[in-house]
Amino acid sequence: MQETVAVISLKKIRRNAERIKEQTSSPLIAVVKDDGYGHGAVEVAHALKGKVSAFAVATISEGVALRVAGVAEEILVFTPPISEADVLAGARYRLTLTLSSPSVLNVTVRATEKYHLSVSAHFAVNTGMNRYGFRPERIKSALKEAECLAVTGVYSHFYAPFSEQARKEQMRLFLPAADLVKDRFPHAVRHISATGGILADPTCALDGVRSGIALYGYLPSGGRKIFLERAMKVYATVSHRATYLGNGAGYGEYRLAQTKGITVRAGYGDGFFRTGGLNAIGALCMDAYLTAGDCPFGRRKLIFSDASAYAEACGTIAYEVLCSVGRRSVRVYDER
Repeated sequence: MQETVAVISLKKIRRNAERIKEQTSSPLIAVVKDDGYGHGAVEVAHALKGKVSAFAVATISEGVALRVAGVAEEILVFTPPISEADVLAGARYRLTLTLSSPSVLNVTVRATEKYHLSVSAHFAVNTGMNRYGFRPERIKSALKEAECLAVTGVYSHFYAPFSEQARKEQMRLFLPAADLVKDRFPHAVRHISATGGILADPTCALDGVRSGIALYGYLPSGGRKIFLERAMKVYATVSHRATYLGNGAGYGEYRLAQTKGITVRAGYGDGFFRTGGLNAIGALCMDAYLTAGDCPFGRRKLIFSDASAYAEACGTIAYEVLCSVGRRSVRVYDER
C-alpha cells in the first residue's frame, strides 16, 4: 500500500475519557473538532456514546457531519454563526450555536424570527482570552435580545489554566455573567474548564467540563499529570532501498554520513513537517523521505506514535501535530 496508515485505538480513547471523568463529577463535553484532532470525529463520537453528555466541534459543517452519521447528543459549535445560512443549517441539524457578540446575536435572532426557527445556543463570555465572547457587562442586555432562542449554556475558556491568579480573575468575571444566564434560563450549563482547567482546579468544574487533547492521549504542558494512552500510530511503506550515489540527501546540499539507507513513502504532503523528526536524513520531500538503517522493500514501518516528542523536535505543540499528521492516511480503527 502506498498510502500511510493511521491505526487508531478507540478503546484507548474510551479509557482516556474514563480517566478524565475520574477527575471531576461534572458532565463531560467531548471536543471532537478538526476531525477529532485528526482521529476521525464521527468514529470518536460513536465510540464515546453513553460516556459523555455532549460533543463540541469547530464549525457548522463538522456538526452536520456528526448529525448525518447518527450522533444524537447535543453538538456545540464553537465558531459563531457568521451568516443567515449558518443559522438555518444549525437549526435544521439541531446544532447548538455560539452567541459571541452583538453582531452574531443580531444575525441569529433575525434569522430565527424571519424563518420561525427553533435555535439552541450557548453564550460565550470573554474573560480575558479575547478570542470570542461578550464582555461580561454586556450579557444582561444581550439576554433581553435572546428571548426567542433556547439558551442551553454559557461558557468561557481559561487562557492560562495553570496560573491560579489568572484562573481566579477569569472566574471572578465569568460567574456573575453565567449566573445571569442561568437565572433567565435555569437549565443552562455553565462551563469554563477544558483539559487544563480540569486538572488545575476541580472547583472550577461548575455544570460541565470540556476535554479534547486528553481524549487522544496527551496533556497540555505545565500542569498535573494523569496516565493517558496515545491513541494513534502511523505506519508508512519502505518504497526504496539503496546505496547512495554521491553525497546528496534529497533536495539541497545536505551531506550524508552513511552510504546506505531506505526511502519511506511519507512526506510533508501527508501532514508531517519538512524539517525535524522521523529520523529523516535532511529535509522531507513532499511524498517521501530518506532515513538510515535497513528494512525490506514493501515492509510497513512505524514512523509516528508520540505527538509530544515529534512536536518538540519540530518546535511546535502536540495539538498542531495531531491535526496535521496523517491527513492523507488510510484510517484503521481497532479495539486494542
